[in-house]
Amino acid sequence: MQLLIDKELNSNDKILKPDFNSRTGRELLAFYLQTKFKQIVSYDKRCDAPIFKEINPSFIQKFTRRLITNPHKRILIGITGESASGKSTICRELKNLIEQLSMPVSVLSTDNYFNDISELIKKYGDFDNLRDNGYDIDSPANFQLSLLKQDLINLSEGNNIKAPRYIPNGTGVSVPQSLDIQSDKLIVVEGIATMYEDVKDIFDVKIYIETDLDTRRRRFMKRAIEERNQNEINAQKQWDYIVDAGVKYVQPGRSSADFVLDGNVNLKYFDKILEYIHTITNNFQ
Repeated sequence: MQLLIDKELNSNDKILKPDFNSRTGRELLAFYLQTKFKQIVSYDKRCDAPIFKEINPSFIQKFTRRLITNPHKRILIGITGESASGKSTICRELKNLIEQLSMPVSVLSTDNYFNDISELIKKYGDFDNLRDNGYDIDSPANFQLSLLKQDLINLSEGNNIKAPRYIPNGTGVSVPQSLDIQSDKLIVVEGIATMYEDVKDIFDVKIYIETDLDTRRRRFMKRAIEERNQNEINAQKQWDYIVDAGVKYVQPGRSSADFVLDGNVNLKYFDKILEYIHTITNNFQ
């Protein structure tokens, strides 16, 4: 990928920067992006460890059409995947690199839109007892999806929001209007709820991270025991629930994704793809 970046930077055959305020300029940009996107896909296919597992063939045409018809709308990128698939890692990497490239970006986790279940936890004694008694925490019914949808619409229209904050300490407390989220040019939204039925169509780019079950289990158990101080028995119970919930609630979102990415991807390679995208969208005469 570095070869493509160097070729782009050193090329004498560059187009004049289009006037993005005109429809003709945006149409020229759309054609240019479609051509460059094909180069990325072609390069990735030849790699020993490609990042793209699947690509929606209609994505680039749909995305560039949106850039042409509604250029002032913020770009919303939704990232989802089953637990321990690597979505949070890729999301952080995406945010860090975008910031390094001096592009304004905001990040929002849909986990903050869990319902407040603090009273239920008190009733059952703790979160584990609540789960063991059949409470389905990852189901769409346990998210404030109407609020999430409205907040995403507001962000896409350029309005800042105050998102709720779910406290992941086992108390089940959700604090309303607690997080200040800016409506920047790029808005990255991460979490299992991004592809739930009521919100998925708001995103301009939908990314599904996919990783094999054994790798995900190793990651989950390590995190549960070393970072969250869970014992192995309880961590296994939580893992068993998460696997079932992922099949029911997360995997159906795969069919709606524009890209299915390999969750074992080398992050340096991922960075280079993003760097190339930045280069081609800013390297005009």
